[in-house]
Amino acid sequence: MDAALLSRLQFALTIAFHYIFPPLSIGLGVILVVMEAFYIKTREPIYRHMTRFWAGVFGLIFAMGVATGIVMEFQFGTNWSAYSRFVGDVFGSALAAEGIFAFFLESGFLALLLFGWDKVSPAVHFMSTILVCLGAHFSAVWIVVANSWMQTPAGFRIVGEGMTRRAETVGFWAVVFNPSSMERLSHTLLGAWQAGAFFVLSVSAWYLLTRRHLDFARRSMKIGLAVALLSSLGSVITGDISVRVVAEHQPAKLAAIEGHYAAEAPASLNVFGWVDERNERVVGIALPGMLSFLLHGDSTTPITGLRTYAPEDRPPVNIVFQSFHAMVLLGGILLLLALAGVLYLWRGKLFEARWLLWSFVFAVLGPQLANQLGWLTAEVGRQPWIVQGLMRTTAAVSPAVKPAEILTSLVLFGVIYGLLFFLFLFLLDRKIRQGPLAEDLETAGRHRA
Repeated sequence: MDAALLSRLQFALTIAFHYIFPPLSIGLGVILVVMEAFYIKTREPIYRHMTRFWAGVFGLIFAMGVATGIVMEFQFGTNWSAYSRFVGDVFGSALAAEGIFAFFLESGFLALLLFGWDKVSPAVHFMSTILVCLGAHFSAVWIVVANSWMQTPAGFRIVGEGMTRRAETVGFWAVVFNPSSMERLSHTLLGAWQAGAFFVLSVSAWYLLTRRHLDFARRSMKIGLAVALLSSLGSVITGDISVRVVAEHQPAKLAAIEGHYAAEAPASLNVFGWVDERNERVVGIALPGMLSFLLHGDSTTPITGLRTYAPEDRPPVNIVFQSFHAMVLLGGILLLLALAGVLYLWRGKLFEARWLLWSFVFAVLGPQLANQLGWLTAEVGRQPWIVQGLMRTTAAVSPAVKPAEILTSLVLFGVIYGLLFFLFLFLLDRKIRQGPLAEDLETAGRHRA
């Protein structure tokens, strides 16, 4: 195994593990704002209990996100120094903005959110909850902007030659609003809202099934269900828009997504299948001309296929094909679950429908898998480029780092992240078992003492 492949595997491991937590914190941030808004409006203690409980869970998730995110960013210097040298002026500005405008905002007000309930006025505390939520969203903004620039670079010029060749920013806002950033940002944020919503639904459904904290669970489920339906519908819409952007700016990725090989021909929409890369065909069920129709309104319009590109310029087709179609399938299942939940709630049967409650318990995995598959599609579909059309991934690795060193760190990261994940699950399980009133009872006990 060479240094480039090992570095890619290490970055894939660290980013996949890290990306478990930011979507949850973004989605939970929205739900915290809604819950505390109900408390501000109604002054019902149950909404205070709800907000405090989920804020405690948010704090645990935030801590895990910070710990894993820092490690991920260090790899740009250790494993990807050639890439960092080439894009530092562009990429570094977005990462710096994330630290200044997002991380400090979120972390600065998190303490007030967690510990300021009896120390500041309700209005001030509510404002801290809003700012923490905004900080989580701003973090996503700058990370997605940086990654989208790698997909569809804009607002730059190339200066220097050879080892001194690099991209230099000529328009900061052109970098921010590159051709794919806003579409990818909206899809990413809605996926995060979906992750937070189904997490709340999962825990609430578990409480209902075990006949514990029933009022808390019912009200949490109603809020989670509203966010789940909104985000699931929005994900379908923004996903369609994102595919259109890919078709315009990254036709090789689109061709890989659908296993479309013909150089210029109408493209089928594959429902499912397997890509036979040796014989350049897809074995499965397809709707002839449907991809052309969805993109252009005409089933006879040709779409650029993979044979337009040299074999070394094509992404790994089957990985991209399978990850995209699995993501779409999961998105459809989650939307159907959210619709079923709303229908049963409207009929007054949601809290007694055990099959649906059990479905929500396990559906917590759905958004996580869909988010991971979405990033896999985006990143592998861009190959062999680390910056589309400008720098190949093989040219981006650090020349001084040896494969044995990368393999050692990869194994160590795997062990450490496994232990971290076990610790996270242990602490999360303990908090859920303690229930939503634990912190309020402890606070009352301290006041009596």
